[in-house]
Amino acid sequence: MRLIIRTSVEQDYQSVKQGFTEDLFLKLNPPFPPVQLKRFDGSSKDDIVELELNFLLFRQTWRSLITEDGETELEWYFIDEGVKLPFFLKYWKHHHRVLKQSSGSQIVDDIHFRSPFWLMDFLLYPVLGLQFLYRKPAYKKVFAT
Repeated sequence: MRLIIRTSVEQDYQSVKQGFTEDLFLKLNPPFPPVQLKRFDGSSKDDIVELELNFLLFRQTWRSLITEDGETELEWYFIDEGVKLPFFLKYWKHHHRVLKQSSGSQIVDDIHFRSPFWLMDFLLYPVLGLQFLYRKPAYKKVFAT
């Protein structure tokens, strides 16, 4: 399945790039499930981000590896891929893009995911969609001028 969320922000793409920090990462997490950040190396190739998701009755580890990053005059991006995922996911690839605009920039969350069962993909789609829509106001607030 593929999910794309676009968010326009006021700051230029270079400023947004500099703002992709551990602090931002923590602000982007919705209230449920509560997330504990175990490791945050950054957004460059070979960096690792590891979370613990608390579903109240059980906890799940999510570890992603940054497999690619790059920059042009018009865009900065990085890709994280799940290497240890919660039981409900078997594949995760998240392409983070920050695009230069005539005024400000646009943050694009382009996500490819699969669950162990194709039917579960359709059930996860709205849940993951809401989780990532939660990021829009956070992005707008953090990257306001």
